[in-house]
Amino acid sequence: MPTLTVFTLTYNRAYCLSKCYESLIRQTSKDFEWLVIDDGSTDNTKELVESWRKEKKISIRYIYKKNGGMHTGYNTAYDNIFTELAVSIDSDDYMTDYAVEKIVSFWEKNKAPQYAGIVGLDIFPNGNVIGTELPKQKSCKIYDLYNRLGVKGDKKQVYRPELIRPFKSPEYDGEKLFPTCYKYFMVDLDYDMLILNEPLCVVEYMPDGFTKNIIKSYKNNLNNYIFYRKFIMSYPNATKKHQYRFAVHYVAECLLAGRKNIIKESPKKVMTLLVYPVGILLYFYLKVKG
Repeated sequence: MPTLTVFTLTYNRAYCLSKCYESLIRQTSKDFEWLVIDDGSTDNTKELVESWRKEKKISIRYIYKKNGGMHTGYNTAYDNIFTELAVSIDSDDYMTDYAVEKIVSFWEKNKAPQYAGIVGLDIFPNGNVIGTELPKQKSCKIYDLYNRLGVKGDKKQVYRPELIRPFKSPEYDGEKLFPTCYKYFMVDLDYDMLILNEPLCVVEYMPDGFTKNIIKSYKNNLNNYIFYRKFIMSYPNATKKHQYRFAVHYVAECLLAGRKNIIKESPKKVMTLLVYPVGILLYFYLKVKG
């Protein structure tokens, strides 16, 4: 069995998936398997992946599922990953040529029971680091990376799948977006991540990506986001600033969803009461935007 599973969630992305495949062929280490989770595509994704499997240049597994969004794809992926490590590469992104080699060798040299995996860099196609580089320390928690250490921009997480698997994202009918960092923050409570200040993934932000339609995403996934707001509000490692900001969003999104018992159902009732007026303002803003 290989050390690493590279898994890709895809939905009607046959037109750009080849970049990811070609980057995997170029890997200097073949100590990996590619797991493609097809989230109900209606294009020729299945036929395309099958043609690549027949080429036998790399090990490929393909799983088709009913369309449910990225978070449901993550649930499916981790239920079907049995290697020591796993990393997600989006369908419109691709790996740097030495990524697998760097991940596996770095892990073999530094792994220990207290580490959940590795965090590395994402870069733009021109080679520039997305956001900021990682701090010059051996390890950290993913939550602290962004909320205490001031790191900006997307980073690439490589996890021990058995640690991620227990934390299922909620699956509400018709809602297709939920923050994947929920799983990471849960793992954070007991483990740190090793820091690898090396580029592992090349990111190309597509016009149809969620990052381009964030307000619309809020409004179309209210139950998921309300769940996530409540999670952060009660998260033991969260900063007060983060909790208060999410309390504002909680109020606004509850109002958008037509929920009545906003204070009663809040995990932080006093905090929610204090920010309620600001939440109302955000509610009106979100109502007319997106």
